[in-house]
Amino acid sequence: MFFRKRRVNDNLNSKQQIKRSNGESKKTRNLKGVALKIFIIMAVTMSLYHLYSSGIKMLPQLQHKAIHLSMALALTFFIYPATKKQKNKLPWYDILFIVLSLLIGAYITIDYMNIVYRLGDPNTLDLVLGGIALILVMEATRRTMGWPLVIVALVFLTYAAFGNLLPGQLGHKGYSISRIIEHMFLTSEGIYGVAIYVTSTFVFVFILLGAFLAETGGAQAFIDLAFSITGRFRGGPAKAAVVGSGLMGTISGSSFANVAGTGTFTIPLMKSVGYKPEFAGGVEAAASSGGQIMPPIMGAAAFIMAEMTGVPYGKLIIHAAIPAVLYYFSVFLMVDLEAAKLKLTGLSKDEIPNFFEILKRGGFLLLAPLSIFYMLITGYSPIKASFITVIFVIVVSTFRKETRLNFQKFINALEKGARASLSLIAACAVAGIVVGSVTLTGLGLKFADLIVTLASGQLYLALILTMLASIIMGMGMPTAPLYIILGSMVAPALVQMGIPVVAAHLFIFYFGCFAAVTPPVALSSYLAAAIAKAEPVKTALTGLKLAMAAFILPFVFSLSPELLLINTSPVKIIRVLITASLGVIALASALENYLLIRLRFIERLMLFIAAVILIKPGLSTDIPGLIILIIVMILKYFETRKMKKEEIEVG
Repeated sequence: MFFRKRRVNDNLNSKQQIKRSNGESKKTRNLKGVALKIFIIMAVTMSLYHLYSSGIKMLPQLQHKAIHLSMALALTFFIYPATKKQKNKLPWYDILFIVLSLLIGAYITIDYMNIVYRLGDPNTLDLVLGGIALILVMEATRRTMGWPLVIVALVFLTYAAFGNLLPGQLGHKGYSISRIIEHMFLTSEGIYGVAIYVTSTFVFVFILLGAFLAETGGAQAFIDLAFSITGRFRGGPAKAAVVGSGLMGTISGSSFANVAGTGTFTIPLMKSVGYKPEFAGGVEAAASSGGQIMPPIMGAAAFIMAEMTGVPYGKLIIHAAIPAVLYYFSVFLMVDLEAAKLKLTGLSKDEIPNFFEILKRGGFLLLAPLSIFYMLITGYSPIKASFITVIFVIVVSTFRKETRLNFQKFINALEKGARASLSLIAACAVAGIVVGSVTLTGLGLKFADLIVTLASGQLYLALILTMLASIIMGMGMPTAPLYIILGSMVAPALVQMGIPVVAAHLFIFYFGCFAAVTPPVALSSYLAAAIAKAEPVKTALTGLKLAMAAFILPFVFSLSPELLLINTSPVKIIRVLITASLGVIALASALENYLLIRLRFIERLMLFIAAVILIKPGLSTDIPGLIILIIVMILKYFETRKMKKEEIEVG
């Protein structure tokens, strides 16, 4: 009974925190009256249009992407004010921006064939509307995401226009304003590039799926299920946070949303059983950041990766599975070892939700991620899989009164899905400007050559440079646009040096994701610290420690693609799973300073070395790593026995 009352209160706090995490309490406008009704109608229309286009019939790509982006821009200018002073009213210039956004979409949709025929020879209206579109996209991104991504786009536009003034390899002939606008507005290389194609097809519908799961109670069922499984064990709430955030991550693909959604529930419970506030916040930040690397959904960037690499999404999630599982295994172990150090216990039976009751209440909804996974690996396109899963959730929610969608909840889900997509769509459109500048100027090939030159042909150095670029650019930038930029500029360098395409792109993807827990700009950790009422820097450092496996695994699978199930066999897969798991155990013990009992410094160092070489596949590394791990385990076993014997004698 105590658990249920507590959970209701925490759920309310969770919803409020999600709103804050998306910046809505600070950034969004308080729409009322007619403006609010128009916004809801437009948002619902946008969601229904995307369901129709994904499941029934889609317009030609340029028309579809134009409608998608124009509706997103219009909704953005409705709900996101230019300044805090405009939170309570809709000024005339925002109304103008809304009209212009819709006008641009209508222009491309209606005049589509003529635009195609005059490609390469744009008229004045094309260029005027194209220039306005670029301004609107950057302003929408500034309002939703802040200045960093906009500044990056402006730098690249400046480079496209004035690159002729640069000496050496990075210089180019320079392009006129009209040529830049045409490339960004009328081709599939600019704002209507691969990123907007992906958000306009299946990513939007996956976001809509998350909204429907929230309205039906499916999202809460994931968290409850995690608590029912892990709550009774030592450090149960922290283990539930790891499992729950992983499950939530298969839907949201956002570390920030995961922290907000599960953290307001799990962090207080972690503190209540004895975890320090900094550790509780670090667990939630590390577990939530891993949501983007966990199949089957992995967030928007993974869908974009499938398009950029040409690897079918169903195959991509299989490649990504083992490293993702190893990451969560590492976090789970560190949580358990910390609980052992502190001699913590689990929750009482009354505080844990009943497993069968959860399945009875929302079990059908828990099948949604499994259905996605099944469809993707059996050959369904992500577009069709996303549509079928949304319909599946709507249908099965009718089986029970607690999950059933009435008309109001149905409208709420459609409206919230559209609202949740706005910042991502704007960011991906701006990322399209960067990619357009790269393709127009040939910067991608030049940058790849530059990395190879700076690394002097040394693969390790190239990987380190790429890691630093990913982390630095990932500070304050969402994963999807970051991946788009680095995937077009840096990944070719790694491929050029012999790393498989999937490994090169996943390398960038990992460090882009975990920039959220990398100080000094560890945004997810800072949000978790605020919820935990903990010291932010200590929380960020704890989150970094807990997420350390994510900083080792990309180097391992880049150098040994067997971890990604590339060029391997069933026997090798089994060996990789066993040795990598032992490596993760060594890593967790070294970082947590605990293996049966506390470790000496030399023992921690030995375990860390064993971890790195065990995670890397191959007999030449597995055997010495296993020997080191066994030596330390034997030492700690006999030391533990000696301590127990001394305690008995003293007693």
